[in-house]
Amino acid sequence: MFEKISIEESRGLWVFIEQNNGHAAPVSLELLGKGRTLAEKLGVEVTAILIGEHMETLAKGLSSYGADQVIIADDPIAEVYRTEVYTHIIAGLVLKEKPEILLIGGTCIGRDLAPRISARLNTGCTSDCTGLDIDQEKRLLVATKPFFGRNVMADIICPEHRPQVVTVRPGVMEVKVQGRTVNIDLVYADVQLDENDIKVKVIETIPAGTTGAALEEAEKVVAGGMGVGDAAGFDMLKEFAGLLGAEVGATSLPIDAGWISHDHLIGQTGKTIRPRLYIGCGISGAVQHSAGMINSELIVAINTNPNAEIFGFADYGIVEDVHKIIPAVITELKSFRNQ
Repeated sequence: MFEKISIEESRGLWVFIEQNNGHAAPVSLELLGKGRTLAEKLGVEVTAILIGEHMETLAKGLSSYGADQVIIADDPIAEVYRTEVYTHIIAGLVLKEKPEILLIGGTCIGRDLAPRISARLNTGCTSDCTGLDIDQEKRLLVATKPFFGRNVMADIICPEHRPQVVTVRPGVMEVKVQGRTVNIDLVYADVQLDENDIKVKVIETIPAGTTGAALEEAEKVVAGGMGVGDAAGFDMLKEFAGLLGAEVGATSLPIDAGWISHDHLIGQTGKTIRPRLYIGCGISGAVQHSAGMINSELIVAINTNPNAEIFGFADYGIVEDVHKIIPAVITELKSFRNQ
């Protein structure tokens, strides 16, 4: 049974807070900061939606990132993410409270959850957005997303249905600590679900087995392209990254060649990053990759081709073979550490 919320009765901006073991996903904190800016243009409050078990500590800290209120669905049945459970809870709360905007991070969970919620609520869903703004005259969320290899940027609106649901690519917005001292309003939702009525059961949770920080959270990233040469070249980059305290990323072709696993992919079909330092090794700088790292604070590029696209937006460029530069830097770093 699909229900529709009228435009006239909908007010407020909501942000879904994705969490794992009581820790908020960085993209959710990014969206709280952006949501604060959007909400001020609309003259409404920012409400965070938090689902899980034992969530009060996390909830209280969300005011620092822009939330005025947190609606908490705290129940053992929601301890682990399941589409059916989260959709039921959020759709029910939206139908009751009638927000005009719902922001969701474009993670694996968010991409699964957002379209289910929008279908349940008979509204639209704009996915993989890289920019958000408000048309104040028409009171509309303007969601910007790339098309055709980022050669076209489209502004998408949802003028006839509410809430306006979007997913936003992780890493494209900043986490902003607001410095606010307001007492956050915690509202506990009644979760009326029975385990026997849920089709999916979680038998076991297996950690992904990755080490170090996730690429999206890393302050330093060393990335490799086809210029690295082979899998041994990525072993060299991993040694270099280890000495720097960095994570290793890659373009799509080395991953297709089997030189490094897919979870290292940066770009349009991979992860979006915003590190303080990005070092591109043997990377041309084509839009498929640059779309995922263009917001890096400091970009250093190493490539034998002086006309490589990456030199057009890099802060520092080195025209040389990575197999000469990186081993030399590794030697220097080891020597410095041994002093």
